[in-house]
Amino acid sequence: MTFIESIILGIIQGLTEFLPVSSTGHLTLAGKIMGLIDLNKPEQWTAFIAVIQLGTLLAIIVYFWNDLWKILLDFLSDNVLNPKRFSKQTSNSKMGWYIILGSIPVVIIGLGFKDIIEGVFTKNLYVISGSLIALALILALAEKKGTFKKDLTMVTWKSALIVGFAQSLALIPGSSRSGTTITAAMFLGFKRETAARFSFLLSVPAILGSGLLEFYHALHYLDKDGLLILLIATIVSAVSGYLTIAFLLNYLKKHSTYVFVIYRITVGLIIIILLGFNIISV
Repeated sequence: MTFIESIILGIIQGLTEFLPVSSTGHLTLAGKIMGLIDLNKPEQWTAFIAVIQLGTLLAIIVYFWNDLWKILLDFLSDNVLNPKRFSKQTSNSKMGWYIILGSIPVVIIGLGFKDIIEGVFTKNLYVISGSLIALALILALAEKKGTFKKDLTMVTWKSALIVGFAQSLALIPGSSRSGTTITAAMFLGFKRETAARFSFLLSVPAILGSGLLEFYHALHYLDKDGLLILLIATIVSAVSGYLTIAFLLNYLKKHSTYVFVIYRITVGLIIIILLGFNIISV
């Protein structure tokens, strides 16, 4: 991988991690086109994707710094320094519990199906195109059925667990972490912007855990140049990711997600056509 290729992949990661269009799907498609994926060692590509997500994690931390800091302080205050019953805790402290609860499904499923997730099957473009189209239809249904009345103060343990389970479905390439969680929250009646905001907050533990774990594994087969390329892609993803967060939250205040529905179906069909004409390989 060259430095230019790492910059391109970093931009793609930052743009697509937060939009409900699947960063893994776009990165894998780009990797296939650029000939960067070794099907004999698919776990290396999985590690690369997971590590550069740390850049988008940095974007979340910077953008939501005030929110995350207040959640951490109140959580420690209400549960460690001055323990209180859950019903008596502040909304920030409760949000901390909701983030923890919502992260449990992706941890269990991620560890349980680690070999499958890192295998060749999850790099299959038919799987990715199918996921892109399938979730597009589900997202469209959420737009039709959603009431869009709830805000963050109305998150409950039940909704956190449901959205958390939806996040675990993002382990299927092409589905999209933000796509599955935003869709689930919309079905539960949350406003579009609120669904995106909770999706981003919920992603912090999952991205941090998978990114650090895969970075540790990546050290075994990365040389000095490889680490530099990985660092460049991660930094670029952080910058483009921050800009994407700002754009999406502002966009969803006034617009629906139908543009992403159309985009997902279009990309899914294009991939199938390219595969059909053998322009790209599975």
